[in-house]
Amino acid sequence: MSLEGKLSAEILIVAPHHEHHGVWSGRPHHFSNVSPGKIKKVHLHEGDWGSVGSVIEWHYVIDGKDHVAKEVVESIDEENKAVTFKVIDGDLLKEYKSFKAIVQSIPKGEATWVRWTFEYEKLNKDIPHPFKVFEFAIHLSEELDDHLVQA
Repeated sequence: MSLEGKLSAEILIVAPHHEHHGVWSGRPHHFSNVSPGKIKKVHLHEGDWGSVGSVIEWHYVIDGKDHVAKEVVESIDEENKAVTFKVIDGDLLKEYKSFKAIVQSIPKGEATWVRWTFEYEKLNKDIPHPFKVFEFAIHLSEELDDHLVQA
């Protein structure tokens, strides 16, 4: 049995793709305002906001429990409006040997498809697939959409 996994889903939002991408790629610290119930704070550890190689620490809540993830911005693809985050420390690495999250904003007429992809390797076969974290990420994009449309 392989311990590697991949989850991918797309949701349709109303906000323009460049605005959605702009927050994920360069202003993730705004999430504590966008979704204060889910994101407690986002701290820049190294580098600059919006730069590849920057290290970002997320303090978030899932099912009423506090979590921390430290991620490096592995890539920012401005042409395809995609950002790849690689987890380098925190709660996820207690269950996963490796964990990447890729968020892409794809124009669809007046709307935007948001594609989330998680690539991960579990530490052992008893570890569940990261469905709760995946659902959490999708909900963040939905809440960001609401925020951007209201702005």
